[in-house]
Amino acid sequence: MKQEMTSADVAALVSELVAGPNSLIDAKIGKIYQPAPEEIRIGLFLFGRGRHSLVIEAGKRAHLSKYPRPSPKNPQSFPMLLRKHILAGRITSVKQYDFDRIIEFGVIRGGVETVLVAELFSRGNVVLLDNERKIILPMNPVTFKGRRVRSGEIYEYPQAQLSPMDATEGDLKDAFATSDANIVRTIATRFNLGGVLAEEVCLRGGIEKNRSAKEVTDSDIPAIAGALKDVFSPLISGEFKPHIVKKDIKGNGEPEPIDAVSFELGQYSDLEKEYFESFNIALDEFFGKKAAELVTEQVEIVKKEKGGILERRLQQQEDAIQKFEKDTEKYTAIAEKVYANYQTLEEILEVLTGARNKGYSWDEIRSILKKAKDTMPAARSIVSIDSAAGNVVVDLDDTTATIDVRKTVPQNAQVYYEKAKKLIKKRDGALRAIENTKSAMQKKQKAAPKKRKAVRKAHWYDRFRWFVSSDGFLVVGGRDADTNEDIVKKYMEKRDIVFHTHVPGAPMTVIKTEGKEVPETTLQEAAEFVVSYSSIWKAGQFSGDCYWIRPDQVSKTPESGEYVRKGAFIIRGDRNYYRDVQLGIAIGLELKGETRVIGGPVSAVKKHASNVIEVMPGKFNQNDLSKKIYRIYVDELKDVQFTKQVASPDQIARMLPPGESDIRK
Repeated sequence: MKQEMTSADVAALVSELVAGPNSLIDAKIGKIYQPAPEEIRIGLFLFGRGRHSLVIEAGKRAHLSKYPRPSPKNPQSFPMLLRKHILAGRITSVKQYDFDRIIEFGVIRGGVETVLVAELFSRGNVVLLDNERKIILPMNPVTFKGRRVRSGEIYEYPQAQLSPMDATEGDLKDAFATSDANIVRTIATRFNLGGVLAEEVCLRGGIEKNRSAKEVTDSDIPAIAGALKDVFSPLISGEFKPHIVKKDIKGNGEPEPIDAVSFELGQYSDLEKEYFESFNIALDEFFGKKAAELVTEQVEIVKKEKGGILERRLQQQEDAIQKFEKDTEKYTAIAEKVYANYQTLEEILEVLTGARNKGYSWDEIRSILKKAKDTMPAARSIVSIDSAAGNVVVDLDDTTATIDVRKTVPQNAQVYYEKAKKLIKKRDGALRAIENTKSAMQKKQKAAPKKRKAVRKAHWYDRFRWFVSSDGFLVVGGRDADTNEDIVKKYMEKRDIVFHTHVPGAPMTVIKTEGKEVPETTLQEAAEFVVSYSSIWKAGQFSGDCYWIRPDQVSKTPESGEYVRKGAFIIRGDRNYYRDVQLGIAIGLELKGETRVIGGPVSAVKKHASNVIEVMPGKFNQNDLSKKIYRIYVDELKDVQFTKQVASPDQIARMLPPGESDIRK
C-alpha cells in the first residue's frame, strides 16, 4: 500500500496547482496550524472558489484537502512563526524542483518575497526561505553530511538524481554499469521513481526486472529508454486520468485502496479503479481521508474509554468491598486471638511495663528478653519492639498482632474490634454506591439511542451523474467533458438510448436499457434529467428542449474541415424531441438496504427515497444550498453522525445542478 507520493505524483500535482480549477496562484494565505508533528495545514482563500485547506505532511504528501485534521487547542511555535512571515500573503508560484519530491511555493506579502519548501522525501521537512534562499526557519532543524537545514543557513538541495524525463541512453548505460543491484531496483533508486513506477518501466519495456543491472545489454537500453518515455508521456502532455487503485488485500472480497496515480499503469490493469476529476482529489481521498479516519478512530477509542467510566467505577467498588470484608475478618480474628492469649499477653505487658518503670532502656529490655526466651515462655512470642511508638509485635498462634504496652489486654482487643466496625460501615456505604452505579448504568442504557449504520457500496457509475428511473432503469450522465467522453466510449451500448440538448454544457445522458423496452415514464424522466443538469439551469430558465437518439447516431468523426472538441459529439440522423420540458430535480435519502443520498427527476427520487426535497433554479450556490439541505436532514434524522455519513454537504452538492438553486418544497 502506498505510503508517500512519488516524484511523478509531485509533477502531476504541481501541474494542477499551477493552472486549472485547482490552481493556487494568487491564493491568499490564512491561518496555519500544525495538527500532527510532521504536518501543517494552511488555510487559503481563492477568489471565486472560497476557502480551502492545503495540507503538507513532511516526507509523505501535499494536496488540497476536504478532510483536514482538527486544529490543536494550543498552537505550536512553528505554525505561529510561519504566520508571522506569510499570513495574509499571496502565492505567486508553485514549482517542482528537478523532478524530485520537493515543492516550492513562492509567497509575497507587503512586497517581501519568501519561499515555502515542502520536502516529501525520506524524513522530509517544511522550510521557509527568504528571497536570498536563506533559511528563516525549518519545521525540523537537522544536520546531514554536507547539508545543514537550520535557521540562518543557505538552503541547499539534496544531492540531485537523474530525471527519467531527461535520461539519455548514455545515462542508462552508466547507471546500470555502476550498480550492484538488479534492474528494477537500479531504475527505482537512480532515477528517483520508486518501486511501482520502476516495475512499470520494466513491464512496458519487456525487461526481466530481477536480472542484475550489469547484465543489461546494448539491445536492452533502447527498450528501457522507450518505456521511460512511454510511462511518463502523460506528464509531458498533461493528459491525466487520476484514480485510486483497489485490491482485495485481506481476501474477504472487499477491495481496499492501495495506490493513487495520475495515469494508467499496466500492472494495475486487472484491479478495480475509482476515477476522479483531478489528481488532487484522488490524493485527498487516498491520503487525506485515511488520515481523517485515523483521527476518528482515535476519538472513538477515547469515547469508548469515557463511556466505560461507570463500568470501571463498578469494578472498583466491587474490589473495594472484597478488601473491606477481607480486612474485617482479619481484624476480628486478631481481636479474638488477643483474648485467647490473654495470660501470655498480660505477662508480656507486666514485664515490659515493670522494666520501663525501673528505668531500663528499650535496648536493655530487648537484650533481657533475648536472654529470657529459655526461662520465660511468653518472651518467645515477641517478634519485635517499636520503641518510638511504644508497641510490641507478638505472634499469637501464627497470627501477628501489634500491642500497645500502655493499654490493657481488653483495650488492645477493642482496638481491633473498632477497626473491624469501621470497615463494616465502609462496606455498607460501598454497597449503596454500587446500587447507585448500577442504576446510572441502566438509565444510560435506556437513554442511549440505537446508532444507525451507514451501508454504502462502490458502483461504476458513482463518478457520473445518475439516477434510477421510476421503472427501474439506470440513467447515467456526464459531469464534464472527460466523463461525457467516458460514457460514450466505455459505457454506451447499441441497445441503449441517448439523450442530449442543443445547448452546450449538457450531460451526455444514456438510458441503460439492458435490452428491455423503455416506458414513456423513463423517457420523460431522462428528458427532465438532461435539461435540469445542463447550462439551461445555470441560465435561470425554468424549461428547455432536448431530444433522444440511438447510439449509432453518435460519432466523434467531424465533417471535412470541422473540429470536434473534447466532450462534444456529432449527431447524425433524425432526433426525437421533447419540447418545453420543465426543469426541476429532487434530493432524497435511500435508507433501506444501501444508505445514500440520491438526486434526479422528482418522480424517480420519490419512488426510491424518503425525506425528499425538491429543488428549482434560484439564488443559492451549490455550496450554500447543500449545507442548507444537510441541516434539514440533520433535524429530520436526529443523528448527526449518520447524516454526515450518508448525506454530507459534499455528497449533496454532487447531486445538485450547476449554477444557483433554491428549495421548492
